[in-house]
Amino acid sequence: MPPASSSRNHGRRLKGSPSAPRRLLFLVTEDWYFWSHRVGLARAARDAGWEVHVATRVGEHGDRIRAEGFTLHPLNWRRSGKNPLRELAAIADIYRLYRDVAPHMVHQVAMKPVLYGSIAGRLAGVPAIVNAMAGMGSIFSARRLSTRLLRPFIVAAFRFLLDRPNQWLVVQNEDDAALFRDRRLVPVSHIRLIPGSGVCAETFQPTPPPPEPPVVATVVARLLWDKGIGETVEAARLLRAEKVPVRVRLVGAPDPENPNSIPPEVIAAWKAEGIVEVMGPRRDIPKVWAESHIAVLASYREGLPRSLLEAAACGRPLVTTDAPGCRELVSDEGIGLRVPAGNAPALADAIRLLVHDPDRRRKMGDEARRRIETVYGDGPIFAAFLRLYEEVAPGSA
Repeated sequence: MPPASSSRNHGRRLKGSPSAPRRLLFLVTEDWYFWSHRVGLARAARDAGWEVHVATRVGEHGDRIRAEGFTLHPLNWRRSGKNPLRELAAIADIYRLYRDVAPHMVHQVAMKPVLYGSIAGRLAGVPAIVNAMAGMGSIFSARRLSTRLLRPFIVAAFRFLLDRPNQWLVVQNEDDAALFRDRRLVPVSHIRLIPGSGVCAETFQPTPPPPEPPVVATVVARLLWDKGIGETVEAARLLRAEKVPVRVRLVGAPDPENPNSIPPEVIAAWKAEGIVEVMGPRRDIPKVWAESHIAVLASYREGLPRSLLEAAACGRPLVTTDAPGCRELVSDEGIGLRVPAGNAPALADAIRLLVHDPDRRRKMGDEARRRIETVYGDGPIFAAFLRLYEEVAPGSA
C-alpha cells in the first residue's frame, strides 16, 4: 500500500466541474448502526448538495441504504476482528476505497473506523477527515484485565493518528472531550462537542402514559454487562422483594461481537426467574416507549445514550447513572434521576421514587421533550454537523 502523493491526490480530488457535488463518504462498521444512528445526517448532507457514499459491512439494510440514493460500498470486516492478517487486509480495502472514490471528506464513526480509516486516509491523501467518537466503548469502561492492558496502545494510536491538520474530532460529551484534550491526543482547536447524533422529534412523539399499576420501567439497549443490565436485574429483584408495583422490561439482544455481551444462558435464567421481562429486540421503539412509564439505562459509559434521547422525545422521565455521557444528558433532576454506576440498590431507590410519584414523572417527561426539541433533536444536531463540514471541507471559505 504505497502512500500516494498528497498534493497529487488533492489536485485529482478537487478537479472537475465547479457544479459537481462534493463527495462525502461515511465509514461505519455495521449497516444497522448507520441506519439507526447516521442515516438522518446522511440525508441532510444529501439535501445540502453532497454526493453521499457509505462504506460498511452489509447485513439486512443494504437495500434501504441504496434506496436513499447513497452509493453503498460493502466491506468485509467485523467489529471484533482479531486476526492480524485480516485486519491489515481491512485497512488495505479501505485504502483502495478511499483512493478509488476520492472523497472530498470522510466521516468515520466509532473507534475501529477512526483508527483504520485514519491510516488509510493518510495513505490515500484524503483531504479532510471528521472522526466521530460516539462514546469510548468498552475499551475505556470495561474492567477486564485484558481490556485494561490494551488501553495504553489505543491511546498511543490516537495520539499518532489523530494529531493531523486535516482531521477533526467530534465527541458527544465533555468527559470524552477532556480525555482527548488533557492527554493531548488531538489539538484543542480540532475538537468539536456535538451532543448526540440527532433524534427525530416527529417519529418519537409524546403519548399519554399507559394505565397503572403496575408502572413499567424499560431498558432499551444491547444486552451487555457494561450497559448495567446486571445491576438492573438486581434492582428489579430488590423491588420485587419490597412488592413495589413495577414491571422491569429489557428490550434488546446480546451482541456476540462485543466482549461484554451477556451469555445467552444467563439471559435464559433471568427469563425463567421472571424478575424482569426479557422482550428481545424490537423495531417499533416509539411503541415501546408508549407502553412504558420510565426509561432506565444503568450504563458505565456512553457517548450520549440514544435510547434515553428517544425516550425523552416521547416524554418519558429517565433513570440513569452518573457516568460519562449519561450525566451529560441528565445534568439535573429536571428530566430524570442519576445514581452511581454499578450500584443496584441506588438504582432500585430511584425507580421506586418515580413509581410512587406520577406527578413528578409527568413534569420530568414534559421537560425532557422540551430539551429534545431545543437541544438534542435532529434539527440542531444536523445543522451543527453541516456547519462543520462546510468549515473543514476542501474549497470551503
